[in-house]
Amino acid sequence: MDKTYKNCQSCGMPLSRDEQGGGTEQNGDKSPKYCSHCYQNGEFTLPDLTAEQMKDRVKQKMAEMGFPKFLVGLFTRNIHKLERWRS
Repeated sequence: MDKTYKNCQSCGMPLSRDEQGGGTEQNGDKSPKYCSHCYQNGEFTLPDLTAEQMKDRVKQKMAEMGFPKFLVGLFTRNIHKLERWRS
């Protein structure tokens, strides 16, 4: 059985918050582990990004959305542990 993910395994966003319902595989199926911001048509939208750069992008995005600083830190501190960044 496929594993069910609550959060995008690239940026950490809760998949339930993805307005497009998740990223897409090459065949058009919804990706079970990546959001639409990170993953489209079976490929990462920013393939050369590092985990550190992703962390900065997410921090910036959350700040723009008005999240308190402590929450931003809380939500971004484990990005490097998500599946996309494990090597």
